[in-house]
Amino acid sequence: MGQSHWLLTSLIYLGAAVLAVPLARLLGLGSVIGYLVAGIAIGPWGLRLVTEPQAMLEFAEIGVVLMLFLVGLELEPRRLWALRRPIFGWGSLQLLGSTGLMVALAMSLGVPWRLALLAGLGLAMSSTAIGLGTLAERNLVPTASGQAVLGVSLLQDIAAIPVLALVPLLAVAVASSEAQLASGAAWVDSAKAAAVIALIVFGGRLLLRPALRWIARSDTPEIFTAAALLLVLAVAALMEAVGLSMALGAFLAGVLLAESEYRRQLETDIEPFKGLLLGLFFIAVGMAIDFAVVARAPLLVAAIVVGFLLLKAGLLWLMAGRMALPLPERPVFVVLLAQGGEFGFVVFQGGAQAGVIAADAASLLVAAVAISMLLSPLLLLAADRWWVPRLARQAAGSQPLPAEISESQDAQIIIAGYGRYGQIVGRLLNANGYAATVLEHSADQVETVRRFGWKVFYGDATRLDLLRVAGAARARVFVLAIDDIEQSVKVAGLVRAHFPQLVLVARARDVSHYNRLRQLGVTLVERETLDSALMSGRSVLEALGWQAHAARNQALRFRQHTITLIEQLRPHLGDQEKLIAVSKQGRDQLESMWAAERAESAQRRAGWHDESSAAD
Repeated sequence: MGQSHWLLTSLIYLGAAVLAVPLARLLGLGSVIGYLVAGIAIGPWGLRLVTEPQAMLEFAEIGVVLMLFLVGLELEPRRLWALRRPIFGWGSLQLLGSTGLMVALAMSLGVPWRLALLAGLGLAMSSTAIGLGTLAERNLVPTASGQAVLGVSLLQDIAAIPVLALVPLLAVAVASSEAQLASGAAWVDSAKAAAVIALIVFGGRLLLRPALRWIARSDTPEIFTAAALLLVLAVAALMEAVGLSMALGAFLAGVLLAESEYRRQLETDIEPFKGLLLGLFFIAVGMAIDFAVVARAPLLVAAIVVGFLLLKAGLLWLMAGRMALPLPERPVFVVLLAQGGEFGFVVFQGGAQAGVIAADAASLLVAAVAISMLLSPLLLLAADRWWVPRLARQAAGSQPLPAEISESQDAQIIIAGYGRYGQIVGRLLNANGYAATVLEHSADQVETVRRFGWKVFYGDATRLDLLRVAGAARARVFVLAIDDIEQSVKVAGLVRAHFPQLVLVARARDVSHYNRLRQLGVTLVERETLDSALMSGRSVLEALGWQAHAARNQALRFRQHTITLIEQLRPHLGDQEKLIAVSKQGRDQLESMWAAERAESAQRRAGWHDESSAAD
């Protein structure tokens, strides 16, 4: 019976998601809205297909944990430094300013300070999933407003950690007694928490990379995926055991691996689990909305929604002006950051469980955040129709400020394979000021190359999802330097099929490999031994007395002849007799032509000798 109940519940969740999310995206509302609507539809206030959402909410919270891990992976020092002003300057102003305004307003209306503070912090957060997803759908990430939204969202993701850690401290403030404080229990718990954090930070730096390197050498992708999940969940469980946020542990683990060569592979492996579990989290949140509370106080809910949206929007509009964002881009910046966010759900649910706020108050706030997220796409559509055109006319005649280049655009080049061939290409590009995203599937090779100071990511380029994470949809050139012929051909097929904008420059081990790549439409193919062999041939000719320029010219002519001959042979692949005949014919023509040239040259030299003798 239990197994049947589990199976039926899974069918309900997945069926609701499969129906609601594509429909929401079709209407331009985004996948998060689809998940929330699906939860409302199947929950206690909808079709009542699921009446106990709390258990699923606790399980689906793992999605938030995985998302924080991925946020940590993105926060490498170089990116933080490039976005330091929008993150730590404007991001802090948005978060603290919005919180301060809402706390001041709430307390002026008689709301207790703890409830006002928790509500202000939770409502000040924006939806990272909706914000960045909307930017990606509209191709706005490289714009000034897109970079501003990204910077503020990153600060909010960072700030979510101390905000979540603040919840149990507020709970202690509510329930503590003098005897408990005197007993020193709080100090012991704090010491345990500090010790665990130190263990994660210092132990992780010493152990994580060697452990992942050892697992990667097993060359078993599913085990690497399992290890990635084990890492995140183990650190999260360790943090929960000492009373801290699971998300904090996941975030710390992500930051520790932000500069690791395994970052790309970890992102690729965890992303599908994060997306699914985060979707389940939103479904559970939709089911958990207490519409009875909303029905008892609809005007209060409306006032909360309108109040915090207007306060945040006003502050964000002032910030947009100070940030010198182009006028037509400001509505996107304001709307995407004025809405509530998924972290607000976590904060309010945690506050209710810890006894900081009443369950009814938490339900009101959760409903307000959910309604703001539901309204956000509609507000954006309205802005596109009425607000943006007016601002565009107002800004006519002025030149918009250039957008700050995003990190994803820095790597216009992707190099797959960083062995003896790929390294030469990479070093040439680097010496000329071009950065590249480098993927290498051999854990040993990654470790060897990194010792020399090169930044290489561990990952299998035959995986389409990994290519997407590596930025193949945005890059300009893809260098295919993989040694294994089958893998090379597979990657070439994936790139040609899914990323047609990429200029594909490929390495071929031999003629057979060359022909297979050409059949896929790859035009820029170089045989790895051809030029090195021709260089040796030039050296031999020079050692025999040839002038350097003559030897170079002859090698280049032979190179062009070889490439032309291979192209002539391509239509006859599979016909062995025809291949042999055309090959012999090409060889005979070259030898005859060069023999005639040698004879003509010898005749000219003899004529010059006779003329000089006659003159004497």
